Amino acid sequence: MTFSAADQEYMVRALRLAAQGLNTTTPNPRVGCVLVKDGVVVGEGWHERAGEPHAEINALRRAGDAARGAIAYVTLEPCSHHGRTPPCTEALVEAGIVRVVAAMRDPNPLVAGEGFAQLMLAGVDVESGLMEDDARKLNVGFVSRMTRGRPWIRLKVAASLDGKTALMNGRSQWITGPEARRHAHGWRARSCAIMTGSGTVVDDDPSLTVREVPCARQPLRVIVDGRLQTPPMAKVLAGGGTLVFSAMDGTLPGADLVVMPTSSGKVDLLGVVSELARRGINELLVEGGARLNGALMRAGLVDELLIYQAPMLLGDQARGMFDLPELVDLEQARRLEVVERRALGPDIFLRARFR
Repeated sequence: MTFSAADQEYMVRALRLAAQGLNTTTPNPRVGCVLVKDGVVVGEGWHERAGEPHAEINALRRAGDAARGAIAYVTLEPCSHHGRTPPCTEALVEAGIVRVVAAMRDPNPLVAGEGFAQLMLAGVDVESGLMEDDARKLNVGFVSRMTRGRPWIRLKVAASLDGKTALMNGRSQWITGPEARRHAHGWRARSCAIMTGSGTVVDDDPSLTVREVPCARQPLRVIVDGRLQTPPMAKVLAGGGTLVFSAMDGTLPGADLVVMPTSSGKVDLLGVVSELARRGINELLVEGGARLNGALMRAGLVDELLIYQAPMLLGDQARGMFDLPELVDLEQARRLEVVERRALGPDIFLRARFR
């Protein structure tokens, strides 16, 4: 399918609008919409928060009567079902939209082509696939939850140049500088949940909250704690609502405890990510120690690594990044593709994905 330069220009604009909901739309996808009539933008909008109007509705309200006869550029197939809000397909048809250009089909089984079908049945010209890769990247977690039944999982590590995350006694604050820490909080802000292990809670007593960047909501805090070792006064439990996955039953004040053991008495990590998906978690940020990091990697559950490296050396006896089995041949090594690299003050940030 061939799209014009104007089509691309308006879809770029729609994607920029969608990105304004980066930290707020969970568990919904980030969506932007631009309405164009006779080469002039007559309305635009984005989905801001779950339960509030979708991008198409916001754009239609801004356009008013000027929407009749317009083209709608939208980053995701318009919804066709009644959820917290009415179907966007009905609103587009009633407003007199004559053409819809979508970046991608909605992976949600409740939509999945039905939105396009309803529009075409009403006589609307529908085209899709324009800048689809960009739209997918913007909603990588939503797509993962809908197609794989689990969140998109990022594993964040702050380490020295020799790959160490803490001294042998557990001390790790602070390996990286303020610029790197602020950058990491940006990843926290866009995540639906932040997960760590009980060992990190005992050693560092983290809050797992967004503090360094503006954020209208706080991600769900999650602890993997097989033997319920989290101290009752831990900062991560403050305010309640923290989700704790354990292999044994018990009580922990301020926590929503989910018992999910394997046959060997450990926490079932595949069950954990499936349960998080069921709770609407699209993007999960893991800030754990070598044991949890290694277990997730061995289970094949890590999609992306966020590595912050500081110009220091901690020595062989310090703690490593991943608890993984020994390799006897380089052919066994898991290869990664670096998709982003930048300097943050004195530190270096690498974002990599498994090939």
